[in-house]
Amino acid sequence: MNFIDTDEKLIDFCRILETKDFITVDSEFLRERSYYPRLCLLQIGYDGGSAIVDPLSNVDLTPFFNILQNKNIVKVFHAGRQDVEIFYNFTGKIPENIFDTQIAAMVCGFGENVSYGTLVKEITSVDLDKSCRLTDWSIRPLDEDQLEYALHDVTYLVDCYKYLQKQMEKNNRLDWIKDEMKDFYDEKWYRINPEDAWHRVRHNIHSTQFLSALKYLAEWREIRAQKFNTPRQSIIKDEVMLNLASARPTSQNELKQVRNLRSDVINGKLGAEILEALNKAKNNPLSDEECKADRNNDINVGANTQSLLEMLRFLLKLQCLDNGVVCRLVASEDDLRYFVRGEYDEVSFMNGWRYDLFGQYAQKLAKGELSISYDDIGKRIKITV
Repeated sequence: MNFIDTDEKLIDFCRILETKDFITVDSEFLRERSYYPRLCLLQIGYDGGSAIVDPLSNVDLTPFFNILQNKNIVKVFHAGRQDVEIFYNFTGKIPENIFDTQIAAMVCGFGENVSYGTLVKEITSVDLDKSCRLTDWSIRPLDEDQLEYALHDVTYLVDCYKYLQKQMEKNNRLDWIKDEMKDFYDEKWYRINPEDAWHRVRHNIHSTQFLSALKYLAEWREIRAQKFNTPRQSIIKDEVMLNLASARPTSQNELKQVRNLRSDVINGKLGAEILEALNKAKNNPLSDEECKADRNNDINVGANTQSLLEMLRFLLKLQCLDNGVVCRLVASEDDLRYFVRGEYDEVSFMNGWRYDLFGQYAQKLAKGELSISYDDIGKRIKITV
């Protein structure tokens, strides 16, 4: 096993990686006790070799980060958004030329959000050992079984990548995954602006006072979490923040009346900061446009168009079954609702391969130019244009 814990070893290994068309990448990290994920282990593979890098040995990862920016090398992940987030936090850059096998598996008809173990089993017939699944990867030393378990996350990924790539070439679907992978390069997934943190909190109240309070409380919590590298929920939980936004206390005595707010928060520095955030919200209410945009996030459809929405869901399922692709990859529930509302600029399936597969048929259905019927002779559902 190639275990890398010095700068010299990593430099030598990266010289090998520079010659490869693709590499497979995975990481083990902890984030239960921090805002930013803590990188504990880095696994890297290629066709014919692999290595484990120990970031906790203070090895300089710069040579590998340079590999991530090499556009000529495909970086293969499975469900890799969190891995990409880690590298973005280190370098401020998103790796170039990413390929995600979970997304490719959806394109190839393996189902939605297929796990790595399931994909390996389907492609290689190997049942991966899961005994080290709950390992604390920050503890040293790691034994041979743990390291071997971690290495499997990139060694079998080589076979998965080669198989999926071949399948997409065979079915002319390489453009499909290229289009889907564009989302990986959007920095909004990796860089959170505290001013926008309130959009991530689920709620069902849309009054100006409530939303203003929620915005400034969420912003305060996000800034504090980033500053002290601590989980948001360890400061105050979402549920408590919603209670605060509803009650909007103005004093320590009123803070005591807020449901589930801890006494140490009420009586300490956090309590004072909460009151300060709420006072800021009171003096700087959200605009009507911001409140309206928040209400529009629900994407409600009228009762008179509910039947069209149901028909679109059914049509989507039929088209995806016929083409061996996962429904969510073609259209989300939000896409369907925006389509019903006539807001086509918000609909992903009105462009590219999604339009060819589903969008054009959705348009015809909405115009009454498409029918769905059951063929009793062929024992199948038939779409007629």
